[in-house]
Amino acid sequence: MKYLAICTLVLACILLAGCTGTPRAPAATPTPTAAPVTTATATSTPQPVFQLGDSYVDKPNGYTFNTEKDVTTEDFRVDTPSWGIWFKVRPLNENLQSCWFVMNVTNLDLGRTETFGYGGQQSFELEQTIPMYNDGPYRITMTGNCVKVWMKAAKRLP
Repeated sequence: MKYLAICTLVLACILLAGCTGTPRAPAATPTPTAAPVTTATATSTPQPVFQLGDSYVDKPNGYTFNTEKDVTTEDFRVDTPSWGIWFKVRPLNENLQSCWFVMNVTNLDLGRTETFGYGGQQSFELEQTIPMYNDGPYRITMTGNCVKVWMKAAKRLP
């Protein structure tokens, strides 16, 4: 009887301590997750859509810039406030970091210069169309490195 009382007491203590029954699943440890992967994607800037008509400047063979010291200037007079510039760039080197083109468009009456181009500090769009809104005398100064550029300045068609 004595043994029965001790066994009952031990069994009661075990039940009260919760050492029997179905084992509980261990607490879930948080699984480390990798930081979200972000990839750089090239986004293109929407280009204005218009067609060019009569040209002020159009050199069918284009301009070639082999070194940073190559500079080309075109002077012309615009007779309508609705005109535009189109240019297309072809890199001449596999190392695109060394290929760039800058075009400064200066309204000589207003003394205001706007800068456009490809690579470096400019857009990486190979073909660009730029609407312009003032008539008068203009000078386009172009520089570049390791690129061939076709450029046309002309009246915009409606």
